[in-house]
Amino acid sequence: MTNAAIETAKSRMKKASESLQRELGQIRAGRANASLLDRIQVEYYGVPTPVNQMASITVPEARVLLITPFDKTTLKDIDRAISASDIGITPMNDGNVIRLVIPQLTEERRKELAKDVKKTAENSKIAVRNIRRDAIEDAKKQQKNSEITEDDLRGLEKQIQKITDDAVKDIDAITADKEKELLDV
Repeated sequence: MTNAAIETAKSRMKKASESLQRELGQIRAGRANASLLDRIQVEYYGVPTPVNQMASITVPEARVLLITPFDKTTLKDIDRAISASDIGITPMNDGNVIRLVIPQLTEERRKELAKDVKKTAENSKIAVRNIRRDAIEDAKKQQKNSEITEDDLRGLEKQIQKITDDAVKDIDAITADKEKELLDV
């Protein structure tokens, strides 16, 4: 039996998982990854524009990002925006392209980042549990309004719990992959 409460919960839990993946993509693991620049905006004709819409971003080597602007006049603006951002990497501008060399992480920094990954994952799990609570409350309201029977309510609660367990497993898998990526030297 499908129910609006279950469909809503599934959708929201999937979004929580996707959000976690996006957040973990921002954490650099000593390897070049174009998603590192996703949040960086450059003033382009008075409009904040994402770097990835103004330039092609390639990874010629494992620890190098190569940023080639579509419009060469924006090179200095892109350089300035990257320097002002919180990524902590100094861009190298040769007049045609910008190179970002991602420094190798120290063991201590790797462990710190792994802790951050666990915190972020725990926040996602809390979000999933809140979604479960909302879905169960919604199902209970339906039972109170005589839309479903008490037996239906028990079945819905079991389904909601199964969806929650699956979402938590998914979050754990995403987290384990990121931790492995961080701790591999």
